[in-house]
Order: sequence, then structure tokens, then C-alpha cells
Amino acid sequence: MPREIVTLQVGQCGNQVGTEFWKKLCSEHGINNDGIVEEYATQSGDRKDVFFYQADDERYIPRACLIDLEPRVINGIQNSEVRNLFNPENVFLSDHGGGAGNNWASGYRQGEGVQEDILDMIDREVGYSDSLEGFTLCHSIAGGTGSGMGSWLLEALNDRYPKKLVQTYSVFPNQSESSDVVVQPYNSLLTLKRLTLNADAVVVLDNTALNRIATERLHISNPSFTQVNSLVSTVMAASTATLRYPGYMNNDLVGLLASLIPVPQCHFLMCGYTPLTLDAEAPHAAGGAASIVRKTTVLDVMRRLLQPKNLMVSASARAKEYDKSKYISILNIIQGDVDPTQLHQSLMRIRERKLANFIDWGPASIQVALSRKSPFVRSAHRVSGLMLANHTSIRHLFNRTLSQFDKLFKRNAFVDNYKEFPMFHRMVGTRMEADLGEFEDAREVVAALSEEYAAAESSDYIDRADGGAGDLAAQLASSMQLGADPRAPVRV
Repeated sequence: MPREIVTLQVGQCGNQVGTEFWKKLCSEHGINNDGIVEEYATQSGDRKDVFFYQADDERYIPRACLIDLEPRVINGIQNSEVRNLFNPENVFLSDHGGGAGNNWASGYRQGEGVQEDILDMIDREVGYSDSLEGFTLCHSIAGGTGSGMGSWLLEALNDRYPKKLVQTYSVFPNQSESSDVVVQPYNSLLTLKRLTLNADAVVVLDNTALNRIATERLHISNPSFTQVNSLVSTVMAASTATLRYPGYMNNDLVGLLASLIPVPQCHFLMCGYTPLTLDAEAPHAAGGAASIVRKTTVLDVMRRLLQPKNLMVSASARAKEYDKSKYISILNIIQGDVDPTQLHQSLMRIRERKLANFIDWGPASIQVALSRKSPFVRSAHRVSGLMLANHTSIRHLFNRTLSQFDKLFKRNAFVDNYKEFPMFHRMVGTRMEADLGEFEDAREVVAALSEEYAAAESSDYIDRADGGAGDLAAQLASSMQLGADPRAPVRV
């Protein structure tokens, strides 16, 4: 029986990325833009039911909810070639259509205000599932809707479906350029708190690295949103390949994530993909990204996945204190024509050359999941691979956000935009006064998360997880007894 997954697309970025993802899934499963399976794809032996359900007229409908506070992107989807693909009842647009103004607090507050409509939509989608495994959230952490409403949604899912997995594909802002959203550090920090406490796994998609990959690897001088979103959809589709084309292992989301996240609070994952191409026939590739076709082998793909230039995390996060940084876990999803003997030999070569530096307190091995490719999508390469990695250098991405936040917050810059909303107030006697404690609380959670990843680099991490008084499991248990969220970072 398939374990279904409901996808939630929130905000401009989330809906753009999500739509590219659904286009890719449709092409891989032989489903046309109206949700009808093509004649050549009727006997494919795949699991469409994980991400689609069949309507009464036999059309396949995505298990997706499209949510935004301003209409531009969703109106574009409803007027595009995939306008008949989605269930129109699963589209939410706010009545005023004014958006969240790049303000996390506005997005969060508006989420609370329309919670009945959104939760009713999600409940209906859950009702179509026989054995729901969890939710996937697509969003950005820097704007207003994706960050604010996304944060509210994470808390609501945790409260309403506490036993279901929540995985996110979270787009982090461009770190190398000055942003047109001046309050980006505030929005990012407040969202990171919810991702830390309310998500089971976060796939980090760094805009800085995505633009670099498009420029340096695909030779696109000025990458468009569509081209960058195409890279993200490729990662999303590859990361779900073992769920949709089942094999012997990693047939469900919990099996996929369990090996990657040995410690619950360290659940932020880097990703890399090779060989990277944009479909030369696609309209968004007309800008001139020439796909270089070369010979691909299992060893070549696995070696390239470990190269920093193929990781979708910015160079500043990868390179800083590189000698100290270590892999906590690696899962490679290899697709294509693969001989298991070649796979074993490749793993031996990588181990001999010590290409990956692992933690001392866990198994130092690369896990591999083999998945077949879609027979309906032509590929220029025999083998392709996705790496999902839990790596301690991700903390430098958090530290960068903390640093940017501190520069603004110590001057109280732009905080008046947030003081307008109830969660930044508290009762003092009989009067309501502004209270910025939410910022300080979020900073503490993210700083503790960064410290947790730093502590994971030491060989005695497990022994000193709670200051030497016992093991990590005991500390998590005591957190639960105190009513704290056991996924909150444990201070070392």
C-alpha cells in the first residue's frame, strides 16, 4: 500500500517551485496537462498514488494545496498549460489580495485569521488518503507569506497531525547580494525557529548556490527564476524517486529520512545533483544553456556528488572551517543503468581515497539507494545521482543569518513593522505593551541549533550531550517530561 504525501505550496516561491515539481512528476509518470495518463504509460508499474489520486473521471489530481496571500503567481498557474491539473478547491487566495508585504508577522497573523479555510482544505486532502505518511512544504524563508504563513502552517500541522512526518524544501535567500527585502534577516530567523522545532527534515536550497550553479555549471549568464526553479524541481523529483519507483529499500519517507537524521534536532540536509542539465527542448532553456553530454559511470557520479561545487549550499557555508566540518550521514540516490558490482567498487574507491570526512561517533559509510529512471523521459546520461547529506558546515549558514539579524536588531531597525501585530505584544498590568521577546527566543533557538552542529564534530558528542549526566536519549526524555519539544536543540 502506498504511503501518501500531501504537498503544501506556500507563497510566491513555494508555488513557482511546486508547479515546476508537478510538471516534472507528470512527465515522469506519463500524465498529460489535464491529468490523463497517456496510452503508452498505462502499464508502467510505478506508484502514482503517493503524490496523485484519481478523480471520478479517472484523471490524476495532485495531492497539493496552493496557498498565497497575493494572486499574481497562482493566477499565472491557473492560466498556464497546467490549469486543469490541480483541484480548484485546493487553491487559497486571501480576499484582499494584498500579500504580506515581506513581513513575517503579517503572514503569520493572516494565517491565523484564515486557519479554518486552510485546515479544512488540508483535512479534505488528507481524507483522500488511505495511509497518509506526511506532508511536504515548499516555501521561502525570507519573504512574508512563505516565511510567516509557512511558520504558522508548520505549527498547525504539528498540532493537528502530531504523528505525521513534515518535510520541507526551504529556499534560503541569496547571501552574496544585498536584498531588496531589508527585513530578510528577521523573517529568516523567525522561520528558522519553526523549522527547527516543528519540521522533521528540512532540505536546504540556497539561492546563492543555485544561481552559482546555473552560472558556472550550466553557463547561463543571467539565470531566470524558471531556470533556477527547474534545478530545484530536479532535486525534488530525484529525492522522491524511490517513493514513486519502489525497490528493496527506502520505499517510504520515514525510511528515507531515518538513516539521514540520527539526532532529531540536526535535521537540516544539504543536497547535490549530477550531471546537471536543463532540457534543451524546454522553452526556459532557450536562453542558451548547452547541455554537455559526457560519459557517466557510477564512480564518476558518486565522486562528483562529494565535490563542493555540486552542492546547493553557498560557498561561505561550505568552505568555512572546512577541515573541522564532518558528514553526519550521506544518502546517494542513484538512477539509471547501474550494476551493483560497480556500486560496491565505487564505494570502496571513495573510502580508500578518504573523499568524505565523517563524524567519529557514528557509522562512516555512504548509504546508496538505487532507483530506476522514468521510461517516459529521455535522458542524455546513462547514470545520474542525488546526494542528501547531513553535514555540520550547515551551521555557518545559520551563523550568517544570526550575524545579519544582530546588525539590524541592536539598532532596533525596522522593528516597528512587527510591533503592529499581537504576537509582539504582552500584557503589563492592565496595559498592552510592545514586546520583542519573540525575536530573542528565535535567536536563542537558532544559536543553540548552530552549537549542536558544532558539538556534533567532536568524538565525545554522545557522551557529553547532556553535560555528562547521561546519554542523549535521557535528555530528550527529560525534555518531554518538562513539556518541551524534544526536537528543540539540546544545549551542550
